[in-house]
Amino acid sequence: MNLARYCLTNASPAPGAGALEVVGPNGVQKELWTYGEIERTILSVAGGLTEKGLKRGDRILLRLGHSSDFPLVFFGAIAGGFIPIPTSEMLTAAEATAILEDSAAAAVIHDGRTALPRGNSLILGPQDLLALKAFEGGDYADTTADDPAFLIYTSGTSGTPKGVLHAQRAAIGRTPMYKGWYGIFSADRLLHAGAFNWTYTLGVGLMDPWANGATSLVYDGPRDPEIWPGLIESCKATLFAAVPSLYRRLLKYGDVDTGSFPFLRHGLTAGEALPAGLHDEWVERTGRPLYEALGMSEISTYISSGPSVPTRPGSPGKPQTGRKVAILTEDGQGEDFAAIDEPGLLAVHESETGLMLGYWNRPEETAAAFRAGWFLTGDRARADKDGYYWYEGRADDLMNAFGYRVAPEEVERTLSAHPDVLEVAVTAMPVREGVSLITAFVVPRTPGRHDETTLAAWAHDRLAEYKRPKAYRFVASLPRTPSGKIRRKALI
Repeated sequence: MNLARYCLTNASPAPGAGALEVVGPNGVQKELWTYGEIERTILSVAGGLTEKGLKRGDRILLRLGHSSDFPLVFFGAIAGGFIPIPTSEMLTAAEATAILEDSAAAAVIHDGRTALPRGNSLILGPQDLLALKAFEGGDYADTTADDPAFLIYTSGTSGTPKGVLHAQRAAIGRTPMYKGWYGIFSADRLLHAGAFNWTYTLGVGLMDPWANGATSLVYDGPRDPEIWPGLIESCKATLFAAVPSLYRRLLKYGDVDTGSFPFLRHGLTAGEALPAGLHDEWVERTGRPLYEALGMSEISTYISSGPSVPTRPGSPGKPQTGRKVAILTEDGQGEDFAAIDEPGLLAVHESETGLMLGYWNRPEETAAAFRAGWFLTGDRARADKDGYYWYEGRADDLMNAFGYRVAPEEVERTLSAHPDVLEVAVTAMPVREGVSLITAFVVPRTPGRHDETTLAAWAHDRLAEYKRPKAYRFVASLPRTPSGKIRRKALI
């Protein structure tokens, strides 16, 4: 089992079929890679890395920007039995150095533009990259399903980078998403709004379309929100994947109606919770479904709506067919399951094929993430009588309001339903030692329209007293991570 081989050969695509298109403004095609071309180049990279003296299992840190070089090297390294470490081009030299030191990567591949880490690893620059892609020879390494495939870094609750090690079987672990979320076919053209070096793009934008013989479309150009409706249409995209915040901006600034992008079957969204109001506005304006998925770095997505699971606004959907998902009681120690509509800890069974091998060099933290054979995702959720799951936020994001535990997502979900609210983030703001007040940071739908009294009345009618914000702050925008998630800690 080799992840790269699986992605490129699972659907047995014709060598001349389109695998990857890099498109610019107005959908102008900048690059076209057939399945035959992309497989040959990936195997060249695999052979070239071996020729450089790297050994199977060596980690390779990728410091590459948004270009097709990123997936070529990422999948090429996996094909050769190496372990690529994808990183954002926005990382500083110090941040890249921290990852290099923690991973003990044997080599760094960079494009001459991204910040380089400090260390004694082998540095392969732009000319080496050209040579790798042109190398004659190379083949898939004879790896097994449980062999390491790639290592991704995410920030833990302390902000310290934490490596998540995935196995070659991670690609097979994504198969429940094909029908459970995408409804994907070989004739599909999936446009992903993210950059190549984002793991959301590597998985949803590349691994899954390729494993189904479909065409991956990745945009390279200005990111103004008004360009997306025309781009989706000119690319003849049948599926579109983005974070909720991009859908919000697309609807606000783009010219969208039911006649827009006629080839598009439905939209896909993940990365943060999809507000019910945003879902409803997309459906009303476009006449097309918007399917949400809930996942994480450790397992990809495992709960979603899709063609076979009707959307229920505010819920990410149901566990995908074949997934073993449960909600455990928050105060229990063993395999204690929460009752219907009782919030608890969202968990995935340790037998899940797509589950990570573990946290890199953190055996104690890996062991602590499991309880009675279940991996604790760190998310809180509840399940209704129909099997739909309702996200209640990160367990470590819980606010303490005068002794009561409050999930910020619940308050945000309520406030975001107000017609005057474009976006909102809620956090507990310290006012003096030992005392914090729930505070709502609101981006008004109409700039300059600040009506705290109306919002407070809205919350009064819909939230228990201890859950209501005690203060409102109106802001032009919310701080976000490079992947689009709200940074609540930056609000304090």
